[in-house]
Amino acid sequence: MAAVVALALLLAGCSDEPAPPRVPDSTGSAPPPAPSVFYLDPANPAEAEAQRRAAQGDSAAAEALGTIGSRPSAKWLTGGAVRDEVDALLGQAAIAGQTPVLVVHNVPQRDCGRRGGGGARTGAEYQAWIREVAAGVAGRQVIVVLEPGALPDAVAGCVADSAGRLALLRDAVTVLASTGNARVYLDAGHPGWIRDIGALAAALRRAGVAQADGFALNVANFVRTGDNVTYGHRISDALGGDTTFVIDTSRNGNGPYPADRVGGAPSWCNPPGRALGEDPTADPGLPRVDALLWIKFPGESDGDCRPGEPPSGKFWPPYAISLARP
Repeated sequence: MAAVVALALLLAGCSDEPAPPRVPDSTGSAPPPAPSVFYLDPANPAEAEAQRRAAQGDSAAAEALGTIGSRPSAKWLTGGAVRDEVDALLGQAAIAGQTPVLVVHNVPQRDCGRRGGGGARTGAEYQAWIREVAAGVAGRQVIVVLEPGALPDAVAGCVADSAGRLALLRDAVTVLASTGNARVYLDAGHPGWIRDIGALAAALRRAGVAQADGFALNVANFVRTGDNVTYGHRISDALGGDTTFVIDTSRNGNGPYPADRVGGAPSWCNPPGRALGEDPTADPGLPRVDALLWIKFPGESDGDCRPGEPPSGKFWPPYAISLARP
């Protein structure tokens, strides 16, 4: 309950009403979105593509893309010079009176080779990079989802040094929390990943969840919200019962694909027939759930898993349209 109250105070003064779809008018422009508690980057790729389709007279595609472009999504940080990028984003969000959501995703041996891998070369390089992120935050309001997949991978044993991985996460929590107004959520995977709740809770403790504001579930995945709530309560119970969490609802409207593979590739990678989930909100009305967020940007590819699919992170208009018009 304390975390829920704290998040409400952090976001005070902002409306949490979901933005309606942005339907282009006959001139190709779109009305401004309704105010949102979370930062909506007006330069997002779905909005740009919606305007392009509207100019071509494809109003149906423009409306579908506008549904995505008018909802706030997270900004992913995956390496490189980051301080100025974070500073600029938080400055824009402050002017808009909204709270941005950042995803920090640069831990060494990132994704254990999935989705192209990558990440910082060494632990020391990662620690220096995290401090640059924190310097960009500079005490301003922000929600940070910390390292999708990093902790579940450590529990699953796919990293060479699981203890070192958890120590890096703990250091990141400490550094980011020290900025003052950052709310930090450690990623804990999704219900279909780690079944041993005790092992997951123990790893969360070692990674500093007590110093964070909770954990995150379903990042870039498709598991239905209700199943994530049930799973989150089991994790929270194992941590003492008062740890709260956030859920990525960007693409979970139809739940996960009903098989492990589709078209010769893993079903977590651009599965067909999926749909947008609940709109982002800081008032989900669900016990121990601080917020529903769009953490994965709907329409960004999960990877070039099948012929013709773009690489991970590239915006893919046909897939975005399919999510908005399932």
